Amino acid sequence: MKGHRLRQWLAGLRPRLVLAFAAMTLVGAAAAAGASYVSARTTILSGVQDPAMTQLRDQVTVYLPQLRLPPDQAQLDRFANNLKNLKGSTIVVYRDLTGGGSFTPQAVPPELRRAVAAGETVQFQRVSRTQIPMLFIGMPVLERSATGATEHTGVEVYAWIWLTTQEDSINQLAVRAWQTTALALPIAVALALLAARQVLRPVRALNTAARKLGHGQLDIRLLAKGSDELAELVTTFNSTAAELERTVGSLRAMEADARRFVADVSHELRTPLAAMNAVTDVLDEDAEQLPPDTAVAARLVSAETRRLTRLVQDLVEISRFDSGRAELRLDEWDVATAVAGSIGARGWSAEDGIVADLPAGIVATLDPRRLDIVVGNALRHGEPPVEVRLRSDGTTVTLEVTDHGPGIPAEVLPHVFDRFTKADSSRARSEGSGLGLSIARENARLHGGDIEAGNTPDGARFVLRLPRHTRPPEPR
Repeated sequence: MKGHRLRQWLAGLRPRLVLAFAAMTLVGAAAAAGASYVSARTTILSGVQDPAMTQLRDQVTVYLPQLRLPPDQAQLDRFANNLKNLKGSTIVVYRDLTGGGSFTPQAVPPELRRAVAAGETVQFQRVSRTQIPMLFIGMPVLERSATGATEHTGVEVYAWIWLTTQEDSINQLAVRAWQTTALALPIAVALALLAARQVLRPVRALNTAARKLGHGQLDIRLLAKGSDELAELVTTFNSTAAELERTVGSLRAMEADARRFVADVSHELRTPLAAMNAVTDVLDEDAEQLPPDTAVAARLVSAETRRLTRLVQDLVEISRFDSGRAELRLDEWDVATAVAGSIGARGWSAEDGIVADLPAGIVATLDPRRLDIVVGNALRHGEPPVEVRLRSDGTTVTLEVTDHGPGIPAEVLPHVFDRFTKADSSRARSEGSGLGLSIARENARLHGGDIEAGNTPDGARFVLRLPRHTRPPEPR
């Protein structure tokens, strides 16, 4: 879990900005320190090797008129002695002869000897002997021929100088360079945090505004500052929010108009339907006296009128929920008595396959009319035997209605409470409009409870949960 949180934190914009800024600063500081180190090292070494090479060349040039070629051992020794005022040691080499005995020609790096033998200028090479830095300088002794060209005399002069002091200075310089780089890291992190805060502030504001927009606050807007990419993003967000607010407002207005139309039509249909029901009741009573075909037609008209009446009643009830005019008339009721009353009012009994387990003494604050609607919808479409089971704890009343039919199709179950959804096409007793379960859920929620639907191995089950002490809903 900690590893996941760390990865999640590292994936955030702030640590990525800080790491990127710190890395760039660190690389820049290291490059600057390295360049300074190389430049200072070159300057320090040049301050030693350039004067030494110049001094050696000058002394050789001064002594050159006294040199007789080919030189013997005595001349080489005198030549070497005249070069002793150099800071290091010096030898003069001519073939197998060596003037000056401070070091042998074999101590000179072979690469330097080959360069001197082949060249006409002063050469140098830095080496380390037993962890001690040294500078070797070598130059050929040249003479001018009768034609004016310079020729190698075969005489070579070598000198070496300790570089211990310079090496110590270079090491100190390197340490200070790395210390400077290390010191730049916390400064870079501090600057990165400051920069990330400045950059992420509008991003956080945009995130907060987007969250509010997602929660339905469509009038949220942000102040666009500057003319950078973030300001352009804020402008785009404001335009999107404005367009969304306009579109949603239009849709809500259209939805309100549609609901108002349905409510008005349903209300207007109630009066003629009442008259039609009165007529169909008379036709039902006199159906036995009518010719057979006329009796069938009369009963069909009567049945369809009742279905139309129920649909209009459901639409009127739905329109009340949509408009916020649904009211609760709360009172304390024995829930078992209320449920038994709903069953009895519909003429259902044990002979119709109703198995009731309704323990008395469970008192709750509820609206019995709306509880009757919920119970009626749960029982109306059940395949017998239908089991009704009432239970309660200290805060909740639970009413389970279980039938033994084919159950609710799996593809319909997630939408069974949606309006005009019919899950009972295979049920013989189904005459619903597709609004009953939706109204049942609205009634349950109006009480502060809810209703759930599911399947058992033998059929469908509806579970109604209501609080024992319902509070009147807040007016909308």
